[in-house]
Amino acid sequence: MTTRFSNSATSTTAFDRFSIPDDQGRFGPYGGSYVPETLCHPLRELTEAYADAQKDPQFEKELKSMLKSFAGRPTALYYAERLSKQIGGARIFLKREDLLHTGAHKINNALGQALLAKRMGKKRIIAETGAGQHGIATASVCARFGFECVIYMGAEDMRRQALNVFRMKLSGAEVRGVEAGSKTLKEAINEAMRDWVTNVRNTHYILGSALGAHPYPGMVRDFHRIIGEETKKQFLKQEGRLPDEMIACVGGGSNAIGFFFDFLEDLDVRLVGVEAGGRSLDEGEHAARFEGGKLGILQGCKTWILQNKDGQINQTHSVSAGLDYAAIGPEHAFYRDRGRIDFANAGDADALEAFKMLSSEEGILPALETAHGLAYAFKRAAELPQDHIICVNLSGRGDKDAVEAARVMGVRDLPDMSLS
Repeated sequence: MTTRFSNSATSTTAFDRFSIPDDQGRFGPYGGSYVPETLCHPLRELTEAYADAQKDPQFEKELKSMLKSFAGRPTALYYAERLSKQIGGARIFLKREDLLHTGAHKINNALGQALLAKRMGKKRIIAETGAGQHGIATASVCARFGFECVIYMGAEDMRRQALNVFRMKLSGAEVRGVEAGSKTLKEAINEAMRDWVTNVRNTHYILGSALGAHPYPGMVRDFHRIIGEETKKQFLKQEGRLPDEMIACVGGGSNAIGFFFDFLEDLDVRLVGVEAGGRSLDEGEHAARFEGGKLGILQGCKTWILQNKDGQINQTHSVSAGLDYAAIGPEHAFYRDRGRIDFANAGDADALEAFKMLSSEEGILPALETAHGLAYAFKRAAELPQDHIICVNLSGRGDKDAVEAARVMGVRDLPDMSLS
């Protein structure tokens, strides 16, 4: 496990978290909108619709109602007492986003964007998915609102996440496998964007993470801010204080920025995003953008990307489908430069150990994505005193990963989840 941090020499200073992105969708030098001309109109339409919805109390009321009655908010803040004693250091708390309907934080954003689509009069929804959690969240809200739904998913991710593919189909979605390239999330996003270009009149694209062209990074962050807002209230009520450290896994970064956002101005609270260290930090063996990446443009925005000297996107690898992506959300890059969010990475082996440890010590099965954050948190906890508090965003549950984790661990007699 690599634990060195990637923040620049810029010192952490007070700032207004609501000042970004600017009206061009830029987080300092990051973000923006780098898309073909055919997507300029739907993005402008979405930007205007979202700005209008933000001013409408009825939109906020309906979203809050759906988050409570359909998604299951608020989620619990759980003290992992047995695990903390076993590790023998800092106390570990878990923000239980895994308890939400469909099994992950993704439902927050899917509901918000579905309500926007309804507001814009769209009848058809498309989405991309890697781990499948955004796909099943989108399929579920489409079933709830009566939208036609098409989900794009890399063929390799469909193999790794066969259970979620079945769940999407049960919810009425059409799942289109993508055979190009590495057959993972990057290619699924490419196909979703091609679909959107072709069908802009009746289609809304529910992008699943805090990346892509403006207004998606800021909008997706806003729909996930409830995670951190609840966490802060719960800590003050339960512990009478804020945690010392908050840790979340980071792929594109939606769960992490939603978890961190309400704490950005609480400078005594350390914020750590954990990327996928994969098999090693050699090129093509990981998805740790701040360990091997550089500034570039991918799928609509400028951010840190794993790419070679010629600007071609590198192959990535992670045992977790949801972290297996070459770029990170632009807001994370911005706060890294300011020294406000630190970044570490955890490899496949450490994530699998954390996956097993939380399951055996607390009876909670985490997603493999989440297990990367847990792996780093367990190491930190062992180094810290017992009066120190660490909170990990348990961004998703691991039912979807059980068969793949067993396969990687060499367990025999696995159930056949093939849907071919």
